[in-house]
Amino acid sequence: MRARVSWTLVLAVFLAFPPFQREKVEEMGFGEIFRIDRMRALRSRWDAEAAAFVLPWGHMIPSLEDVSRITWLRIYGRAVSGFTYPCYQSLAERLLGLPVGHKSSLVPRVALQESLGLYEVGKNAGESEDEYLERLVRVSRRELASEPGAQADLDLRRFLVLFLGRLLFATRGDAVHCRFLPLLEDLGEVGGYAWGAAFLAHQFDSLGASERQTSTSGFFPFLQVWAYLHLPALGRGDLTRSGLVPIARRWDSRQDSCNLGDQLERLQETIDSYPYLDPYLGESDEGQPWLVPARPYFGRSVWLHALNLVLPLHLFLSQLSLGLRQSAVEFPVRDRFRRPGRSFRGLHDTTDWHERTKEQINNWEHRGKAVKSDATTDDAYLQAYAMRYGGKVYKSARHQVDVAGEVASLRALLYSAVQDREAAQRQTAEL
Repeated sequence: MRARVSWTLVLAVFLAFPPFQREKVEEMGFGEIFRIDRMRALRSRWDAEAAAFVLPWGHMIPSLEDVSRITWLRIYGRAVSGFTYPCYQSLAERLLGLPVGHKSSLVPRVALQESLGLYEVGKNAGESEDEYLERLVRVSRRELASEPGAQADLDLRRFLVLFLGRLLFATRGDAVHCRFLPLLEDLGEVGGYAWGAAFLAHQFDSLGASERQTSTSGFFPFLQVWAYLHLPALGRGDLTRSGLVPIARRWDSRQDSCNLGDQLERLQETIDSYPYLDPYLGESDEGQPWLVPARPYFGRSVWLHALNLVLPLHLFLSQLSLGLRQSAVEFPVRDRFRRPGRSFRGLHDTTDWHERTKEQINNWEHRGKAVKSDATTDDAYLQAYAMRYGGKVYKSARHQVDVAGEVASLRALLYSAVQDREAAQRQTAEL
């Protein structure tokens, strides 16, 4: 519910902005987010060490191509990196005109919302979603500057802090973090950052936060639509606007009338079905000019940056789901592959992340490492995978099988998926 309310509040301010402000948001690359329908969150098997989903056929990882095609967030440009501070008090007062506590990195959510005209945000009895949104837009519009100037810049920064802190990089706390505020000082530079790559790092971090959590932080429709495309057996939403881009705009969430227990049981039964390989096969680039600068980042393992959060995109682990033969690999282990960055959990030193993560910044600027494979068979990878993850992958199965049986089952599963993919490629070529 918290994520849903935050979405409505952020969307209301965006719609209340005068045209020149909305144009600035569009230029920054955030406009399409506000045209995507609200959906429910999805969480699946996640291995924190590999930063990947663990499924019967191998690892699967949401990629930068997924972010670009599903959300239209920019995955190219400068890494979202810079300074983090133990206290944002003076910066928040200067750039937001809002009070922030001494030695604090958080701005009170209520004060931030009220600065944008959102004083009474509770939904009235009998009020529909559309009526609720219209009321919020109307009251917010009265408080926002109607002409360019210092006050308009103040409004825009406040909106961006709310948008980034409560929607795109949402956390479970009530206050809104100021960590991205230094990047918003020069509003003309905001659109030059790879916010989509930072968003993916945040998704990885929130998925790996705790195995006991059953929901995800951040922009929840992304993983839901990602599952629609890559894991069709899990069930899809309603494809009501076929061909619309970005892809997230095509779907409406489908309401499930079954109780939660039945939904979870069905999920366990279907999660082991093979994936849809190359879901973008046959997708044209028409109407998607952002794909041109984004393509050099597709199909590459690279370090992702979101200020003090620096995480690897282990795309080399997911060659099977990319349609490539998978050779035996050394699975990542947290102690062996030390991460240079971390989430903001009690970080109380001024840190220059450009300096601290020089190697990873250089890796991003050179677009990481291309994923390729010279393997002729998947057997070695599947054997190692079954040994490492067999218990976790098959923990919901009705019976356990030995490693040889698991590998044979996985091989058959992949063969079926590859056959379907090759048939789709032939059909596309004929068309």
